[in-house]
Amino acid sequence: MIDISLHKLSNTSSIKECLVRLNELNGNPVFVVNDRDKVLGTVTDGDIRRGLLEELSLSESVEKIMHTSFRFIQEDEYSVAKINAFKEQQIYFFPILDHEGRIVKLLDLHALRSVLPVEVVIMAGGRGERLRPLTDETPKPLLKVGGKPIIEHNIDRLALYGIEKISISVKYKAEQIEAYLQDGSSKGLNIQYIHEDKPLGTLGSVGLIQTITSDAILVMNSDLLTNIDFEDFYKFFIEKDADMAVASIPYRVEIPYGVLETKGDQIKSLREKPSYTYYSNAGIYLIKKSFLKHIPKGEHYNATDLMDQLMKDGNSLVNYPIIHYWLDIGKHEDYIKAQEDIKHIQF
Repeated sequence: MIDISLHKLSNTSSIKECLVRLNELNGNPVFVVNDRDKVLGTVTDGDIRRGLLEELSLSESVEKIMHTSFRFIQEDEYSVAKINAFKEQQIYFFPILDHEGRIVKLLDLHALRSVLPVEVVIMAGGRGERLRPLTDETPKPLLKVGGKPIIEHNIDRLALYGIEKISISVKYKAEQIEAYLQDGSSKGLNIQYIHEDKPLGTLGSVGLIQTITSDAILVMNSDLLTNIDFEDFYKFFIEKDADMAVASIPYRVEIPYGVLETKGDQIKSLREKPSYTYYSNAGIYLIKKSFLKHIPKGEHYNATDLMDQLMKDGNSLVNYPIIHYWLDIGKHEDYIKAQEDIKHIQF
């Protein structure tokens, strides 16, 4: 998270003061604000040079060189489409402003792949029985892959897509997970914890969250190693106007024989060595906030329960096949595979 205060400079400051600040910011712009914190303009190194060429003194007001026609996004008009439009125009550093013209957030698209308007819940409460004895002393989310805990791989990837608010559902050895990740501030994140007194399934703990401000919530298991493109997943969810999107893994089955398609004892067709593609649940979901009302508070409830309810009610439930790397680290052989794969997968 960018420290906004470092990028703000009072309109009573001099050009020299602005030059000193720009030097500290390694080329990123300064935002000139008035006494009500409203942004009046921006200043870059180029503005300083142009001012000096016009023979302005370094002691003169920064207002004489600031650029008043600057690009920004209004807080309540934020969208991934607007972010991508800025990228296409090669505008990579800009503010999100409130209706008073004050900076709410600064975005640096050199450091981020996107900025998705979603909150996240990571399920990390399981015992990890199939990975015993590795999980006897360490909770599965903290088992290391390539020198970093599994859950941290996921958190770092979410942060890469501009996601800052993350809730982690914990139960087994929760204190270790909390001690390691803490409040997330060291990564510029806001991490909170949901404590399960009893197992609540793959979605039940979401019902315990008091406030969700985003229109959609992303839910994922903590024991996944994946380089899924979260922006593409979110865009698919929005473009399909889905109520829930389920990420899946395409699984191809090839039959080495000719297959007869029959009706009773009559052969209707013959397919020679056919292949079939099935889609397995990848444990990553996007859900409209309005449908979280189906999740009972404090009761065991799985993502598949919500999927069944949405299908029953005729709501839009869509499948998003992951074309990137994905591995569910549930067994010892998966954990061994992850240690080798991490050397070759681009995250």
